Amino acid sequence: MSGASVLYDVPGRKAKARNRVYSVLGSLAVLGLIAFAFLRLNSRGQLEPEVWNIFNNAGVRTGIRDGVLTTLQVFAVAAVLSLALGVLLAVARLSEHKPVSWLATGFIELFRAVPLLITIYAVWVTLLANRDSLGLTGSQPQFWALVIGLTVYNGAVQAEVLRAGINAVPTGQREAAYALGMSKTQVMMTVLIPQAVRAMLPTIISQLVVTLKDTSLGYIITFEELLFTARQMSTNIIVNGNDTYVPVIIVTGSIYVGMCLALSSLANWIERRGRRAGTGIEVASAGEPVAAADAMEVADAVPGGPAAKQE
Repeated sequence: MSGASVLYDVPGRKAKARNRVYSVLGSLAVLGLIAFAFLRLNSRGQLEPEVWNIFNNAGVRTGIRDGVLTTLQVFAVAAVLSLALGVLLAVARLSEHKPVSWLATGFIELFRAVPLLITIYAVWVTLLANRDSLGLTGSQPQFWALVIGLTVYNGAVQAEVLRAGINAVPTGQREAAYALGMSKTQVMMTVLIPQAVRAMLPTIISQLVVTLKDTSLGYIITFEELLFTARQMSTNIIVNGNDTYVPVIIVTGSIYVGMCLALSSLANWIERRGRRAGTGIEVASAGEPVAAADAMEVADAVPGGPAAKQE
């Protein structure tokens, strides 16, 4: 079999020449658009030093810092809750009890289908209508509306990720665990979930990047996260008769990009580390017999198993 890819035809001499021409023309077009944007911004006074000097103001820096901290606070709470909800939903959907499985499946499909913005807005309206009975004050309705909306949506997505990881664990390990007399709960908690989390960790962290970006939807319900703070500053700060939307958007966007790149880099590092260590889980073929090595691996993973007794 030749080494050529079966997915596309290898370009010939003329095709390669055309591709080079298209690449040059495309690059020139992008550079032209960038130059046009800079010229337009300069003509509107958005590139003047006075406009960018607003970031030397202590109040502006404090506002951006508070917005970043609030964003990270919402992200931290929503990330933990969504992961916990994802584990519960994944286990419930794989349950052999049909009502539990159907309920979990309905919850997952519902909140994956409903737009996140609608979920956040509906929760916010509900919390506002019951804020006195719930004892909520200040910006707490907005905070919890954003956290709950992010939790139910990302929890549903994380549940499907974990379910895929659990189903990817070789069947032999599950059967070996049952052969050792382990209960369904023990098999799930000590054999399946740890391996599923290890295998799907890059995907889980990638979904957390989505959670971080979605915190900006708090702007719609007037929650003072980073995007809302940036809009307030760009509206209230006027320099030379012009607004400061462009510099504030560029700085705020750079902060979002930096935070998301940090999480993405973590996911890539974990993926590379797992690939070097050979920790990936391969799907076993149907009807694979229970191997003695699988039984010993499962037995050693169980608290009080042979490995623990030897110690």
